[in-house]
Amino acid sequence: MSGAASWSFREEDAVRIGGLLDRLLAESSARTALLVDRTGQMLATAGQPTRFDPVTFATLTAADFSANDQLARLLGENEFGALFHQGEKDSLYLADVARRVILVVIFDQGTTLGLVKLRVRTVVPELSRVFTDMFSREGAAGPGLRSVGGMERGFVGEAEDEIDRLFGSG
Repeated sequence: MSGAASWSFREEDAVRIGGLLDRLLAESSARTALLVDRTGQMLATAGQPTRFDPVTFATLTAADFSANDQLARLLGENEFGALFHQGEKDSLYLADVARRVILVVIFDQGTTLGLVKLRVRTVVPELSRVFTDMFSREGAAGPGLRSVGGMERGFVGEAEDEIDRLFGSG
């Protein structure tokens, strides 16, 4: 499990998060679980190693979630709390954690979307408590919250620029 510089993980936080992610993977038969913050930083990984660049993946995950938040608002929703991307071999299920973090579950045909959703639904409240406890420790205006929240606004524009560069639009 790895931590990002803008978050103040304590050892007990890392142990709690690692245990929750490991349990999620065991109960869902998914391959990999990742935690990405809304600014595009990889916070933690569990399960099988990934075959992609984690920095790029984290950036695109945060951009994906931000874009979908905008789509939700267009439809009159506050947000979409979860997203699903189905591939031929691999699929992604993404869920909001404490409105600051994105849980990404990577799975293949060895399990079902229904089982992944069911297990994610039970672990997200527990992960949210871990992050809420971390935020509380630093105070309502503490450095962890401020750095994540302060970067978020600028990040959306940067993420859109990066997507435009990657896909040649604009």
